[in-house]
Amino acid sequence: MEIKIYYEDTDCGGVVYYANYLKYFERARTQYLEERGLSVAGLMEEGTVFVVVHAEVDYRSPARYGHWLVIETIVSGMTAASFTFSHVIRERESQRVVVEGSARLAATDRNGKVKRLDKAMVTVLQ
Repeated sequence: MEIKIYYEDTDCGGVVYYANYLKYFERARTQYLEERGLSVAGLMEEGTVFVVVHAEVDYRSPARYGHWLVIETIVSGMTAASFTFSHVIRERESQRVVVEGSARLAATDRNGKVKRLDKAMVTVLQ
């Protein structure tokens, strides 16, 4: 997934504001699922809600206003009720690593109770 950095994405020094990388991870996860036929909205309607239970971000180098970033996303781990996405964000032109990170998501029902991942979903994500 590619993201262009706009002025609104940056802090007063023109560098991408650190918390925005979590937003970019979220967008990349949603796209990853949708490209595999899993609609987050559709899953919610069916009673499966994903919640982030752990996130890590390692900042490697700054991204600035006007840069294009490429986000690589993979599923790097899975349990009966959760899965972990790993992300690497690179500056498109130089390919330098800007950020590396991960997020573990748990599957819950509409009431927030943890539930097992659907077998079809596990198959798609493996």
